[in-house]
Amino acid sequence: MFKKNTFTSYFAWFSLLFFLGNTPWGQPKQEEKTATQPNILIIFSDDHALNAISAYGSPYIKTPNIDRIGREGAIFQHMFCTNSLCAPSRAALLTGKLSHLNGHRDNLSVFNAGQDMFPKRLQAIGYQTSWIGKWHLEATPQYFDYWTVLPGQGQYYNPDFIEMDGQTRRYEGYATTITTDKAIQWLDKDRDKNKPFCMVVGQKAPHRNWLPDTMDFHAFDGVKFKMPPTFYDDYAGRVAAGKQEMNVYRDLRILEDLKVDYDLKRMTESQRRAWQAYYQPMSEDFKRQKLSGKALDEWKFQRYMNDYLGCVLSLDRNIGRLLNYLDEQKLSENTVVIYASDQGFYLGEHGWFDKRFMYEESEHMPFLMRYPKLIKPGTKVNELLMGIDFAPTFLDLAGAAIPSDIQGKSILPLLRKKSSKDWRQQVYYHYYEKGEHNVMKHFGIRTKRYKLIRFYGEGDFWELYDLQKDPQEMQNVYPDPANQALILDLKRQLKDLAAGYRDTEALEIIKMLE
Repeated sequence: MFKKNTFTSYFAWFSLLFFLGNTPWGQPKQEEKTATQPNILIIFSDDHALNAISAYGSPYIKTPNIDRIGREGAIFQHMFCTNSLCAPSRAALLTGKLSHLNGHRDNLSVFNAGQDMFPKRLQAIGYQTSWIGKWHLEATPQYFDYWTVLPGQGQYYNPDFIEMDGQTRRYEGYATTITTDKAIQWLDKDRDKNKPFCMVVGQKAPHRNWLPDTMDFHAFDGVKFKMPPTFYDDYAGRVAAGKQEMNVYRDLRILEDLKVDYDLKRMTESQRRAWQAYYQPMSEDFKRQKLSGKALDEWKFQRYMNDYLGCVLSLDRNIGRLLNYLDEQKLSENTVVIYASDQGFYLGEHGWFDKRFMYEESEHMPFLMRYPKLIKPGTKVNELLMGIDFAPTFLDLAGAAIPSDIQGKSILPLLRKKSSKDWRQQVYYHYYEKGEHNVMKHFGIRTKRYKLIRFYGEGDFWELYDLQKDPQEMQNVYPDPANQALILDLKRQLKDLAAGYRDTEALEIIKMLE
């Protein structure tokens, strides 16, 4: 037994240690507790084609700031959207679930912003969250400590923003720059710097109808962009492709899209002077030439490319501003920076603009990521990824539990160089909106080599592409009897995916055909 004085001595030491361990100076500071939790900056643009990013080999433009993210981190070669449309892609980003489960199948749906989403989970473990810029979900943002969003698609010039107090305010300037200004303002002045942050910067650019910043009007003067070899695709063997209404030489609007005599009412006087100095001579020259046939097609393509790429220039420049801010504030080392777009886009391939189809140019999304603590500069990731992988990846980065009903997968094991043998071997896609641009409903499966698509609704048929032999998807080889064993195997995989993802609509169609 302890002697009395010995017991007293031990009790005193124990009390002192207990006291120190339960006082502010005996506990880790908030900064120390969150030091292992990275900040997360997500830059999410709209309709950015891989062919308009030099890191992905663009023949048209240099994007040094986007490229920097991949050069100092990782570039993902095979990221795919699950429904190539603005609002459904954002819903997948937030929830980690496919459209049929998150409830947002098309641009006309009303999003349930109260459902479980990654910002809610991040808030619960101490993150400060924000969404700034394009939101494009018909609902008031939830689970964000701060938000300021464009109404609907928003405006390029002097845009309105819906603020948290319910008021809509107009800001003078260009949308891409103003969105970036607001993001830097929140980072620099308004956030709680004792907490890690997760901020989504939603850029409108380069969405239709492609209005460049005034400083970029003349960026491509004298440049003649090479037309894609599939520009005059005749859509042989591809019924849905022949029905679409997104053709550069047929469906682009002379006034709003190509800016012939287009007058923007919301411009300031200085903006209007710059606009008229650039577009008015072009309009007069166009009317004077009285173009027709392929000469008119070529003119439309060149005008489309000038304006689309002009929007990309401002996007890239403002991404540079955000990266520079992180450097200046010594935040780069502990901040995950992600650049992605909601889907891909057509730059004249198959003669098209827009997206929607499961074909490569619109299904394939850009995705670059920098995090010095985890990613070695110049990393390339070749596994098949999906837009539903964003949410679980953000939660994994932050150390939050990933809900069991999330359908995506965290990509961190791929970055930690763990074995990828158990990684997915196919991606899934389902497009629902039979509306603008007349693209038929369809769903399908893409492996590293093959793509099988089922179109339904107004006509029901299959398409099959061998991406190794036909990367431009010009030959539907589904009717070829030599492919029957392959088709049966892909249909089996597609059925398994539809069942696993609980897509009952697709599953019923597949079962009816068995």
